[in-house]
Amino acid sequence: MSITVSVEETVLRAVRSYAAARGSSVDSLVREFLEGIATQEDRTRRARKRIRELSAHSAARIGSRSWTRDDLLAR
Repeated sequence: MSITVSVEETVLRAVRSYAAARGSSVDSLVREFLEGIATQEDRTRRARKRIRELSAHSAARIGSRSWTRDDLLAR
């Protein structure tokens, strides 16, 4: 799929230079950046889901609070 992005000319020049120095293209840099975002979001979503699953099946229970904020600050 194709997208169109508008950037300042000075930004485009700098990015073209950056890409050329790495033997890449602006399109490749943008594609890799967007793929990185998508991958990270997917990993984050799966990790949160797994944490919720583990929490639901955990035998750990939170007891009643036997301290106050002032108790903690007095230490």
